[in-house]
Amino acid sequence: MVSVTKKYQVTIPKEVREDMGIHSGDQVVFVKNEKGDWILMTVKELTDKMVKASEDIDETIKESREGFKRGTSRTLKSLGD
Repeated sequence: MVSVTKKYQVTIPKEVREDMGIHSGDQVVFVKNEKGDWILMTVKELTDKMVKASEDIDETIKESREGFKRGTSRTLKSLGD
């Protein structure tokens, strides 16, 4: 359990940092999945998931934008799994 400071900051516990591979200076994001759960992940992890979800996209820029939307949607859906 962690406490929220007056500035709405928290310290990520050592065990969680080590398990997630988070180091000083890393960027993390909070992503809400379709189930409504909030998930903490590194920006690298989110980017990797988005790239993987978009692997099958080989299209024009316009089509890629649509594919990116589909890939992002799939990524967010998979976060709850």
